[in-house]
Amino acid sequence: MEAEGLDWLLVPLHQLVSWGAAAAMVFGGVVPYVPQYRDIRRTQNADGFSTYVCLVLLVANILRILFWFGRRFESPLLWQSAIMILTMLLMLKLCTEVRVANELNARRRSFADFDPHHFWQWSSFSDYVQCVLAFTGVAGCITYLSTDSTLFVETLGFLAVLTEAMLGVPQLYRNHRHQSTEGMSIKMVLMWTSGDAFKTAYFLLKGAPLQFSVCGLLQVLVDLAILGQAYAFARHPQKPALHAVHPAGTKAL
Repeated sequence: MEAEGLDWLLVPLHQLVSWGAAAAMVFGGVVPYVPQYRDIRRTQNADGFSTYVCLVLLVANILRILFWFGRRFESPLLWQSAIMILTMLLMLKLCTEVRVANELNARRRSFADFDPHHFWQWSSFSDYVQCVLAFTGVAGCITYLSTDSTLFVETLGFLAVLTEAMLGVPQLYRNHRHQSTEGMSIKMVLMWTSGDAFKTAYFLLKGAPLQFSVCGLLQVLVDLAILGQAYAFARHPQKPALHAVHPAGTKAL
């Protein structure tokens, strides 16, 4: 009887918690990039941020949205992808404007040049938009023609989450190559770790496709490995390298 009497409180409370978790899932992934965006605007220097992070996240989230057309999953995960794509486009726009402003005499490069040596190093934000639209169009057509294939759909979902899961690997490799985490923000890595752990728990509790849970766990392991490097290199610091090290605010070189 007491349990039934508390239903008026427990049911809306459970709903509120569910909404809160969904909102955290949708917007939590972009939070670490807010201070990075503000820092670039303030300093007018984008050297500490690799636009390849934007490339990886754009590809991963475009593939995830296409995967949704083949196999429906939780709506918050779909909205998260849309928000992340918008965020990465904003980051690209700012970084491109800052870089071009600082390289007044640099040769103009565009997507239409089709020069693989300068891929993703273009001089105008519109070139990045063209590339993203071209990739989306091609991937969308292939998905449309192959949605009847379970193997294709499952592989598409795996590629989407695996691409995002590998986002920390370049940072892991950079730290190993330099035997140092100098310039890397520990607070940022802690934010990645907590966010990825929450995301993985959400996948498991909500019964998301297996690809999401497996790659979420992989992402957490990469984050923990980076934290392990920070601890190890702090205990056994190496001699300062001769080359310049730019502040790293993202999971990339």
